[in-house]
Amino acid sequence: MEACDSTEETLLPLALTKFQLSEEYGFLLPDPLTELPAPYGPWMEIAHDLPQLIASHRLRSQVHQMPQLSARHLQGRKELHLAHLVLSFITMGYLWQEGEEGTVKVLPQNLAVPFWEVSQALGLPPILSHADFVLANWRRKNPNGPLEIENLDTIISLPGGESLRGFILITLLVEKAAVPGIKAIIQAIHAILQLDEETLHKALQELAEAIGDMSKALKRMHDYVDPAVFYAVIRIFLSGWKDNPAMPDGLIYEGVSDEPMAYSGGSAAQSTILHAFDELLGIRHSEESTAFLHRMRDYMPLPHRAFVEEIHRAPSLKQHVLSSGDARLCAAFNQCISALADFRSYHITIVTKYITVAAAKAKARWAEPGDRAGPSAGKPPSALEAKGTGGSHIFSFLKSVRDTTREGMISA
Repeated sequence: MEACDSTEETLLPLALTKFQLSEEYGFLLPDPLTELPAPYGPWMEIAHDLPQLIASHRLRSQVHQMPQLSARHLQGRKELHLAHLVLSFITMGYLWQEGEEGTVKVLPQNLAVPFWEVSQALGLPPILSHADFVLANWRRKNPNGPLEIENLDTIISLPGGESLRGFILITLLVEKAAVPGIKAIIQAIHAILQLDEETLHKALQELAEAIGDMSKALKRMHDYVDPAVFYAVIRIFLSGWKDNPAMPDGLIYEGVSDEPMAYSGGSAAQSTILHAFDELLGIRHSEESTAFLHRMRDYMPLPHRAFVEEIHRAPSLKQHVLSSGDARLCAAFNQCISALADFRSYHITIVTKYITVAAAKAKARWAEPGDRAGPSAGKPPSALEAKGTGGSHIFSFLKSVRDTTREGMISA
């Protein structure tokens, strides 16, 4: 990040605006639109009825009757983000309506072409990503009320009811908790360039505190998301068509290309936050984990990706702390590393509960013929049993990035 002659007060807003970040919301899209202009009514109508259309197996036939609309009349970033959200949710519902054994090979032209156009305009891939599912998929119930779960709702939904709402909104609150950490990154880089150790120390303390608050926010997942519903109902709709045995050939976007294309499903690794923290703290992950994380950057909004790259180009924080010989800075740096490793450990705990344990329970229920009612009435999904929806081998990946984070500590 370049040195800036302006005062500290103007530095932050300037740096944030440059990367489409908000001082209040961080990577979240500030106050997303909830309705598209009238000509796009057919999309909105289907999107608002997705859980019912999927449950009654009518979504595919509804999509086939949808008029061919051009995305070229959409104006501005907010309209484009809402269109991407709507079309990505319709696409996931269309593909996974019949479960992993009833997939399709072709996304019809009236959905594929506008989805491709919107994706090109935003620099996002034509699949549901974290940028849609969380960053652009929220609204306040009371417009003047706080950004708290009781006052929040999603704009578009999929099967999963309250558990899906909880999963999206708790993830959103983790993003919100990270906001002071995002500001701390900018302040830390500026402090290194200005050789201002006092500001740097304060920024590192704020970063560690923000990561701690992210862990606290993540812990609320248990209160709002039922593991059986997450595993047997929600998870398939986040799955992609790259590294997924249920769709080994990828997907043909009719009217866009005759060749199938493969994209990874939604993943927490698509959130820019941890990429930004890793770059600032100089965390070096294994070759395999790094390759996966870098691939996930292609699923971030372009300005957010540019933010991570800018941090990567900045002077090394770790080298600065080491060469300063300042024990206070070393301790504050290590606190950030420790908080980040703790957050990643807690993420492993969540994944264990919501995937591994839930998978075992779903299998056990399936094996008992008298007990096939409820959310896992269908055969439990197996294609991504040991993988994340983004396609990573989930436990080896999560443990590897947690361990390499710990290795980033400065030894006394």
